[in-house]
Amino acid sequence: MALWNEKPTPATAGPAAAPQPAPERAERAEPRASTNDPALAVPPRRPAPAPAPRVEGGESVIAANISIEGKIEGTGNVKIAGRFKGDVRIDGNFTIEPGAHLTGQVLAGIVVVGGELQGNIESAKRVDVLEGGVIVGDVKAGSITVAAGSRMRGHVEFGWADEKPAKATTGLTTATGTATGVPTAASVAAGKS
Repeated sequence: MALWNEKPTPATAGPAAAPQPAPERAERAEPRASTNDPALAVPPRRPAPAPAPRVEGGESVIAANISIEGKIEGTGNVKIAGRFKGDVRIDGNFTIEPGAHLTGQVLAGIVVVGGELQGNIESAKRVDVLEGGVIVGDVKAGSITVAAGSRMRGHVEFGWADEKPAKATTGLTTATGTATGVPTAASVAAGKS
């Protein structure tokens, strides 16, 4: 019996070819054992692929006409254009679009507030409050940018490298302030109000 695409030769075509079942089995096993000829090589069997890893840098959006209550955690960037009630803890950037509303705590790398946030921002590298943005809560960030036309009510700490700020006492020139116009402990101690 001839293999596929093999032309019979006089040595294998006659009655002498009939009693050769053993060599045929050897010929079938030979391509698996020999990988010298790329045309005969059988690729090694691979295990099933592992599930794809999480895609970092993706962006999730809560659209303008959607209201959600719950919790957001993970990696990547998140934009809210609708309403969300709950905490946000992401390894990425977080944006509250103009007209959007969030009630909850935020922990993210960069936080941009164009809508309204009722809650605290913790340990952000940077916070940008856009024109028309509203924050009612405390902010702790590496840096903060506040645009004209934005509003804020709460305690603000920025520029501190993950350390507790020094308590204001007589003779110290550093203190934390507030965004509400209430005098700080340092300004009262210094006689400025």
